[in-house]
Amino acid sequence: QVQLVESGGKLVQAGDSLRLSCAASGRTSSTYAMAWFRQAPGKGREIAAAISWSGADTYYADSIKGRFTISRDNDKNTMWLQMNSLKPEDTAIYYCAASSRTTYARITIPNYDIWGQGTQVTVSS
Repeated sequence: QVQLVESGGKLVQAGDSLRLSCAASGRTSSTYAMAWFRQAPGKGREIAAAISWSGADTYYADSIKGRFTISRDNDKNTMWLQMNSLKPEDTAIYYCAASSRTTYARITIPNYDIWGQGTQVTVSS
C-alpha cells in the first residue's frame, strides 16, 4: 500500500511562485511514473505535468509549459512541482498521482492508480 500526501498549496498573487511537494510512504518500490493533475472549479481533472520513473522524461500541458517544472527524488520518495509566474487560471486543486503499472510519463488518468488528497492553489489577480 502506498500513500501520497501533497503539501504547499496556498493563496498567492498573480506572478508569484509556489512549490508543491508530494511525499510517498509505504510500499514505494511499487510506484513508477508520477504526475500532477489539477482540477479547476467546475471543470474536470486534467494533466498538468508527468515524470518518468528515472526522471529523464517529462511532459507539460501547454498551459503551464515554460512556467512549471516537475522533478522527483526517488531516494527521498518525493516529487515536486515548481510553479512560477502563476496566473489566476492556475487556480485549482492539485493532485499528486503515481502509477504501479508504468515507468513512462503517461498523461491520462487511467494510467495512475494511486492518488493523494489534493492541495488547493488559489491565485488572485
